[in-house]
Amino acid sequence: MVQVCLNGSRSAADGAAVPMSPGELARSAADAVAAGATSVHVHPRTPCGHESLSPRVLAPALEAIRARVRVPVGVTTGAWAEPDPAARLARVRDWSVLPDFASVNWHEPGAEDVAGHLLERGVGVEAGIWSGTDGAARFAASPLAPRVLRVLAEVTDPDPATAEASARALLAELGTAAGRPVLLHGEEGGTWPVLRLAGRLGLATRIGLEDTLLLPDGRRAASNAELVAAWTVAGPNPVAPPVSRADSGG
Repeated sequence: MVQVCLNGSRSAADGAAVPMSPGELARSAADAVAAGATSVHVHPRTPCGHESLSPRVLAPALEAIRARVRVPVGVTTGAWAEPDPAARLARVRDWSVLPDFASVNWHEPGAEDVAGHLLERGVGVEAGIWSGTDGAARFAASPLAPRVLRVLAEVTDPDPATAEASARALLAELGTAAGRPVLLHGEEGGTWPVLRLAGRLGLATRIGLEDTLLLPDGRRAASNAELVAAWTVAGPNPVAPPVSRADSGG
């Protein structure tokens, strides 16, 4: 499985390639799926560009993306979008249009309440386990662990020289991860080393502008689709796809 992570916490300051509006998210998702993505992860935004868990923000994004793709679509429930645990749970309870899955970061306060509610409503849960946190220990002790859709192993080490070692340490910490599938990914400078490791280990992974703005050769990516293509074309040994005439504007 190759999941595309469309935007994350990026902003307009990161460039026009980062999709924000429902229409932009839908177009970017469609192009990424055409390039080989089999799943979509998105952070819905208000018209002002702020991340939000409000049903009024979530629904238009999901509906626009689903009008263009026929793959599972998931969203974040990150505490940065709604820091108060009770308010975050209330937001999720108010969702009228449901995603296929949602990521829940197990080290965040209130994670089990959010995950439990999502499971009750038939929404798949990606258990976000970040390196450098107590998420793995909390997940191992959770009665919900066997019920999650998969474990989202997030390597937060951005150093390309050490990210693979950090990833291996996180996988060791996770152990059998309650027998659930594991999606392994990195971020920033650690993105491509961790993706290559995921490929060698046969694990699901993800790629997109949320995790990195750069192609394997260091060039800035023009789109989520270009990042997906760089991975799906070459797998564990990704290379940047050639720049087409359309991409180069000439």
